[in-house]
Amino acid sequence: MPAPSGRPIRADARANEDKLLTAAAAAFARDGAAATLKQIARDAGVGIGTLYRRFPTREQLVDATYRYETARLAAQAADLLGELPADRALRAWMSRVLDHLATKYGMADTLKTLLQNDEQLSSQTREQLTGAVEELRHAGVTQGVVRGDVPSSDILMALAGITLIAGTAHQRAQAERLLDLLMDGITRPDR
Repeated sequence: MPAPSGRPIRADARANEDKLLTAAAAAFARDGAAATLKQIARDAGVGIGTLYRRFPTREQLVDATYRYETARLAAQAADLLGELPADRALRAWMSRVLDHLATKYGMADTLKTLLQNDEQLSSQTREQLTGAVEELRHAGVTQGVVRGDVPSSDILMALAGITLIAGTAHQRAQAERLLDLLMDGITRPDR
């Protein structure tokens, strides 16, 4: 992401930004809306001025954190495929979606407004997550462990439904059981 001026970001500034976004995601997941910018800067190991130079408003920090975390989540599909068979990689990725939601709930009010007002952000999120599911699904079909007749969009919609009805931290066990049911529906019975 370029600096607000449009100029490229120096390597040290990029490292600070990554630290800030990682700390912000953790703080929003841990403290919800009560997460303070001062604590986020402290957790990132930078001064509050560094945070405000890069993210002058809380809304800009929420937006950047959401984009950063969504991109990281989507990129994890390839990492998981390098470590696990495709069906297990898909299931592990789905659990990471639940982890991702913990961050979203901490930014819920601001994020809702951002997503309603920025169709490009909503579209970009759908594209990234659909791409990750398609990568995992395609690998599973190729390996013969995932049904070929279930489109990625259906998998993503079912996953979204699970997160909608059982996406809070106290519902985690139920959400995991529902993910197992989803996997039973999309994996080949002879796997």
